[in-house]
Amino acid sequence: MRIERAPIERLGLGEGAVWDADEQALYVLDIFGMKVLRHDPAGGANRSWQTPGHVGALALREGGGAVLAMGDSLHALDFATGECTKLAGPVFADPDVTINDGAADRRGRFVFGGCSAGMDNPRPIGGLYSLGTDHAVTRLDSGTHQSNSHCFSPDGRVLYCADSFLKHLYAYDYDLDTGQVSEKRVFADTSELGGVPDGSAVDADGVVWVSIFQAGKVAAYRPDGRLERVIDMPVRLISSVAWGGAEHDRLYVTTIDPAQFGWPEEEGSGHVYVVDGLGSRGVPEPRYAG
Repeated sequence: MRIERAPIERLGLGEGAVWDADEQALYVLDIFGMKVLRHDPAGGANRSWQTPGHVGALALREGGGAVLAMGDSLHALDFATGECTKLAGPVFADPDVTINDGAADRRGRFVFGGCSAGMDNPRPIGGLYSLGTDHAVTRLDSGTHQSNSHCFSPDGRVLYCADSFLKHLYAYDYDLDTGQVSEKRVFADTSELGGVPDGSAVDADGVVWVSIFQAGKVAAYRPDGRLERVIDMPVRLISSVAWGGAEHDRLYVTTIDPAQFGWPEEEGSGHVYVVDGLGSRGVPEPRYAG
């Protein structure tokens, strides 16, 4: 196994890694910097777009560009012009709820989380939501403190997401035809690893790879919830993971600069890392079809 820094500018609050299998490029967010960044590993070119707000999640769109979650609304970003256009929202009646993390399902919906904006003392006022291809928003579940980790099993029939405040990763049965969820259960508890679950990605074998924020680890859980492997990363504030590369066998990992929270600096923080030699492969991420 080899861990290296990807040649991407240092980020303040790096998040939301997504690999574009068609263009062989990586997209990441700098949330506090209000940026979407694109990295082309083969050509070495980087590009960025400034956004009008803090982006809490990104998914690529079938028609080009991306869908962005900003605050309490969903927007479309046009990569050609840099223009952001609102698709839906505000989603929440409570001003203390914001969108955090999300992923497209295999029928083109965008599933995302509602998160309590009070990070130090969050309330269970968030939940689980879906943006349909018609731009209508549906609430799927409620009672979440801090939403995170949205990803799907390879067949799209299990949805994983986390309440980071509780340090729990959950699994739902997911109906691809209706977009509804059922049979919520605790899939994993990250307390034993000394951190909280942040962004996740699933590989072709159904293993869920979870970034463990504050612990400097990436944990891999089998589909039955058994902890299979733990990777120690160079910094503590790990925030998201994505499978990329021509063979989907490279794991990209975003990190956060502790100064964003007023915490002591840590060498190497804020960089995007790439992990090679894991012996696993991801699957192409679905795109939002709306």
